[in-house]
Amino acid sequence: MGETGGFVITSGGGKHHASPTPGRFFDLKLLGGETGGSIMMFEETLPPGTTSLYHLHHDSDEVAWVLDGELTLKIGDTVTTGGPGTCAFMPRRVAHAWKNTGSVTSRVLFLYTPAAAGGYIEEMIERPAGGMTDADRDELCARYHWKILGPNPL
Repeated sequence: MGETGGFVITSGGGKHHASPTPGRFFDLKLLGGETGGSIMMFEETLPPGTTSLYHLHHDSDEVAWVLDGELTLKIGDTVTTGGPGTCAFMPRRVAHAWKNTGSVTSRVLFLYTPAAAGGYIEEMIERPAGGMTDADRDELCARYHWKILGPNPL
């Protein structure tokens, strides 16, 4: 990891990206390249029913902190549902998935440390809408050390 100076991302700052899924947004706050590879952090807005991939990261831990709404998380064999203030730790090499199981839009803060696995998100959202093929996803998974395990079990 390289050295970096401190900095502040003010309210409304960072990179805002709309997903092809209506109502889903990514607000990238701390990028791996800006933090010397230490952390990557983003806020995601998730309409009801939105799911993640069922996956793991080989080299990065992940944290999810529910700001609004409700999220159900599967970490290993444990399934937990929580609302605002719920914080989850997903260690590297442990299978996990999440789903907005509430009736309202959720906002969740996600953080990767070290930042490597966050590169997948940074690149994925830069792709044109509908531009992510299976081959693209496989290439990103290999580059950022993700492993897709199958359909979301939630």
